Amino acid sequence: TRLVANHSFALLEAEERGLREELASEFPLLEEPLLVDALVYCDMTTTPDGGRTTAEERVAEILGRYGDDSVVGRFIRRAAPEIFAAVGRVEAALAAQPR
Repeated sequence: TRLVANHSFALLEAEERGLREELASEFPLLEEPLLVDALVYCDMTTTPDGGRTTAEERVAEILGRYGDDSVVGRFIRRAAPEIFAAVGRVEAALAAQPR
């Protein structure tokens, strides 16, 4: 439950909504960075209908759907650098795995 509650830097969205403290107290962040990165990767490299995409395209899709000035738009723009970093870490870990 904590993974889903905190997926893709949801704490930043909660902050935009004035709910950061409530989310943080009810669902503390996980102390497993690779697991968190893996969830971000899965969320941000999949389209709403389940297709494959890049994190950059996914962020652009979210911005297009919600608008730059919406709560979600403000959140996703703030979260984008961390999203891209998490996706990059997972892609690097995947590339390092023997085939």
